[in-house]
Amino acid sequence: MAFPKSTILAVIAASACVLSAEAFAPVAPSVSVASGARSISAAPAPQLMSTLEDVEEEVEDFIVSAGDLDDAAVEIADDDADGTLNRFFHEERLAELRTQYRLHDTDSGSPEFQVAGMTERISYLTKHLRAHPKDFSTRRGLVALVNKRRRLLNFLFREDVGRYKNLVQGLGIRHKPPSKVQSKDEAYGRFPQQKNLKGKSKMK
Repeated sequence: MAFPKSTILAVIAASACVLSAEAFAPVAPSVSVASGARSISAAPAPQLMSTLEDVEEEVEDFIVSAGDLDDAAVEIADDDADGTLNRFFHEERLAELRTQYRLHDTDSGSPEFQVAGMTERISYLTKHLRAHPKDFSTRRGLVALVNKRRRLLNFLFREDVGRYKNLVQGLGIRHKPPSKVQSKDEAYGRFPQQKNLKGKSKMK
Protein backbone atom coordinates (compact mmCIF):
# COMPACT_ATOMS: atom_id res chain seq x y z
CA MET A 1 0.00 0.00 0.00
CA ALA A 2 1.49 3.27 -1.03
CA PHE A 3 1.30 6.31 1.28
CA PRO A 4 1.08 9.81 -0.06
CA LYS A 5 4.18 11.95 0.03
CA SER A 6 2.75 14.39 2.58
CA THR A 7 2.03 11.60 5.06
CA ILE A 8 5.60 10.27 4.86
CA LEU A 9 7.02 13.74 5.48
CA ALA A 10 4.74 14.25 8.49
CA VAL A 11 5.86 10.93 10.03
CA ILE A 12 9.55 11.77 9.52
CA ALA A 13 9.10 15.21 11.12
CA ALA A 14 7.25 13.74 14.11
CA SER A 15 9.94 11.10 14.73
CA ALA A 16 12.65 13.76 14.54
CA CYS A 17 10.85 15.85 17.18
CA VAL A 18 10.48 12.83 19.48
CA LEU A 19 14.16 11.91 19.16
CA SER A 20 15.28 15.47 19.89
CA ALA A 21 12.98 15.69 22.94
CA GLU A 22 14.37 12.47 24.36
CA ALA A 23 17.90 13.68 23.94
CA PHE A 24 17.27 16.68 26.23
CA ALA A 25 14.99 14.92 28.75
CA PRO A 26 16.27 14.63 32.38
CA VAL A 27 17.66 11.28 33.52
CA ALA A 28 15.00 9.29 35.40
CA PRO A 29 15.99 7.73 38.72
CA SER A 30 16.95 4.07 38.49
CA VAL A 31 14.63 1.62 40.27
CA SER A 32 16.08 -1.61 41.67
CA VAL A 33 14.04 -4.38 43.37
CA ALA A 34 15.80 -6.06 46.31
CA SER A 35 14.16 -8.51 48.79
CA GLY A 36 10.67 -7.55 47.77
CA ALA A 37 11.17 -3.81 48.49
CA ARG A 38 11.84 -1.08 46.06
CA SER A 39 14.94 1.05 46.55
CA ILE A 40 15.13 4.18 44.45
CA SER A 41 18.63 5.47 43.85
CA ALA A 42 18.72 9.02 42.58
CA ALA A 43 21.17 10.13 39.92
CA PRO A 44 24.40 11.58 41.27
CA ALA A 45 24.29 15.35 41.88
CA PRO A 46 26.47 17.43 39.56
CA GLN A 47 29.72 18.62 41.08
CA LEU A 48 30.11 22.29 41.83
CA MET A 49 32.20 24.23 39.36
CA SER A 50 34.44 25.79 41.97
CA THR A 51 35.53 24.36 45.28
CA LEU A 52 36.32 26.30 48.45
CA GLU A 53 40.02 26.51 47.55
CA ASP A 54 39.19 28.07 44.19
CA VAL A 55 37.04 30.68 45.91
CA GLU A 56 39.89 31.53 48.30
CA GLU A 57 42.26 31.94 45.37
CA GLU A 58 39.81 34.29 43.67
CA VAL A 59 39.53 36.38 46.85
CA GLU A 60 43.31 36.61 47.13
CA ASP A 61 43.45 38.05 43.62
CA PHE A 62 41.64 41.20 44.81
CA ILE A 63 44.00 41.88 47.72
CA VAL A 64 46.46 44.69 46.90
CA SER A 65 49.96 44.49 48.30
CA ALA A 66 52.16 47.44 49.25
CA GLY A 67 54.30 46.96 46.15
CA ASP A 68 51.22 47.32 43.94
CA LEU A 69 50.44 50.66 45.58
CA ASP A 70 53.95 51.92 44.86
CA ASP A 71 53.58 50.87 41.23
CA ALA A 72 50.27 52.72 41.03
CA ALA A 73 51.92 55.88 42.37
CA VAL A 74 54.64 55.58 39.73
CA GLU A 75 51.97 55.21 37.04
CA ILE A 76 50.22 58.37 38.28
CA ALA A 77 53.50 60.28 38.14
CA ASP A 78 54.10 58.97 34.60
CA ASP A 79 50.63 60.10 33.56
CA ASP A 80 51.37 63.57 34.90
CA ALA A 81 54.61 63.65 32.92
CA ASP A 82 52.72 62.62 29.78
CA GLY A 83 50.51 65.68 29.95
CA THR A 84 47.55 64.99 32.18
CA LEU A 85 46.59 67.62 34.74
CA ASN A 86 47.47 67.38 38.40
CA ARG A 87 46.67 70.43 40.50
CA PHE A 88 48.93 69.44 43.41
CA PHE A 89 52.05 69.05 41.26
CA HIS A 90 51.25 72.34 39.53
CA GLU A 91 51.16 74.24 42.83
CA GLU A 92 54.35 72.53 43.98
CA ARG A 93 56.17 73.38 40.75
CA LEU A 94 54.90 76.97 40.88
CA ALA A 95 56.30 77.52 44.38
CA GLU A 96 59.59 75.87 43.40
CA LEU A 97 60.13 78.09 40.34
CA ARG A 98 59.24 81.26 42.24
CA THR A 99 61.68 80.36 45.00
CA GLN A 100 64.41 79.60 42.46
CA TYR A 101 64.14 82.86 40.51
CA ARG A 102 63.39 85.37 43.27
CA LEU A 103 66.05 88.00 43.98
CA HIS A 104 65.70 87.89 47.81
CA ASP A 105 63.64 86.18 50.47
CA THR A 106 60.74 88.64 50.40
CA ASP A 107 60.76 89.19 46.63
CA SER A 108 57.30 89.07 45.06
CA GLY A 109 57.41 91.62 42.25
CA SER A 110 60.66 91.33 40.30
CA PRO A 111 60.36 90.42 36.58
CA GLU A 112 62.13 87.10 37.20
CA PHE A 113 59.65 86.14 39.95
CA GLN A 114 56.62 87.08 37.87
CA VAL A 115 57.85 85.48 34.63
CA ALA A 116 58.70 82.21 36.41
CA GLY A 117 55.21 81.97 37.87
CA MET A 118 53.55 82.94 34.59
CA THR A 119 55.56 80.34 32.66
CA GLU A 120 54.33 77.53 34.92
CA ARG A 121 50.74 78.78 34.72
CA ILE A 122 50.99 78.99 30.92
CA SER A 123 52.20 75.38 30.66
CA TYR A 124 49.39 74.23 32.98
CA LEU A 125 46.70 76.06 31.01
CA THR A 126 48.13 74.74 27.73
CA LYS A 127 47.69 71.15 28.98
CA HIS A 128 44.16 72.03 30.12
CA LEU A 129 43.25 73.39 26.68
CA ARG A 130 44.58 70.27 24.98
CA ALA A 131 42.14 68.25 27.07
CA HIS A 132 39.29 70.82 26.75
CA PRO A 133 39.69 72.59 23.38
CA LYS A 134 36.33 74.41 23.62
CA ASP A 135 37.11 76.19 26.89
CA PHE A 136 37.23 79.64 25.32
CA SER A 137 37.36 81.56 28.61
CA THR A 138 40.57 79.77 29.57
CA ARG A 139 41.96 80.40 26.09
CA ARG A 140 41.30 84.12 26.48
CA GLY A 141 43.04 84.15 29.86
CA LEU A 142 45.99 82.21 28.44
CA VAL A 143 46.48 84.72 25.60
CA ALA A 144 46.37 87.61 28.09
CA LEU A 145 48.93 85.82 30.29
CA VAL A 146 51.31 85.25 27.36
CA ASN A 147 51.05 88.92 26.35
CA LYS A 148 51.75 90.09 29.91
CA ARG A 149 54.81 87.81 30.12
CA ARG A 150 56.06 89.19 26.79
CA ARG A 151 55.78 92.78 28.05
CA LEU A 152 57.70 91.86 31.21
CA LEU A 153 60.46 90.21 29.14
CA ASN A 154 60.65 93.28 26.90
CA PHE A 155 61.07 95.45 30.00
CA LEU A 156 63.78 93.17 31.40
CA PHE A 157 65.61 93.20 28.06
CA ARG A 158 65.70 97.01 28.12
CA GLU A 159 66.87 97.10 31.74
CA ASP A 160 69.45 94.28 31.90
CA VAL A 161 70.32 92.02 28.96
CA GLY A 162 72.30 89.58 31.14
CA ARG A 163 69.39 88.91 33.49
CA TYR A 164 67.09 88.59 30.48
CA LYS A 165 69.30 85.94 28.82
CA ASN A 166 69.67 83.92 32.04
CA LEU A 167 65.92 83.92 32.61
CA VAL A 168 64.99 82.96 29.04
CA GLN A 169 67.58 80.17 28.88
CA GLY A 170 66.69 78.82 32.34
CA LEU A 171 62.94 78.64 31.67
CA GLY A 172 63.21 77.66 28.00
CA ILE A 173 61.05 80.55 26.77
CA ARG A 174 60.83 81.39 23.08
CA HIS A 175 60.95 85.18 23.00
CA LYS A 176 62.08 87.59 20.32
CA PRO A 177 63.60 90.68 21.93
CA PRO A 178 62.25 93.98 20.66
CA SER A 179 64.33 95.77 18.04
CA LYS A 180 64.87 99.50 17.95
CA VAL A 181 62.71 101.62 15.65
CA GLN A 182 64.60 102.23 12.44
CA SER A 183 64.72 105.56 10.71
CA LYS A 184 63.64 105.97 7.09
CA ASP A 185 67.22 105.88 5.79
CA GLU A 186 68.03 102.72 7.83
CA ALA A 187 64.88 100.93 6.69
CA TYR A 188 65.00 101.85 2.97
CA GLY A 189 68.64 102.89 2.40
CA ARG A 190 69.55 99.57 0.73
CA PHE A 191 67.02 100.12 -2.07
CA PRO A 192 67.96 102.28 -5.13
CA GLN A 193 66.51 105.78 -5.14
CA GLN A 194 63.43 106.27 -7.26
CA LYS A 195 63.32 108.94 -9.92
CA ASN A 196 61.33 112.05 -9.21
CA LEU A 197 58.19 111.68 -11.32
CA LYS A 198 56.43 114.80 -10.05
CA GLY A 199 55.20 117.16 -12.77
CA LYS A 200 55.95 114.87 -15.75
CA SER A 201 52.30 114.59 -16.78
CA LYS A 202 51.99 118.38 -16.94
CA MET A 203 54.98 118.68 -19.26
CA LYS A 204 53.43 116.44 -21.95
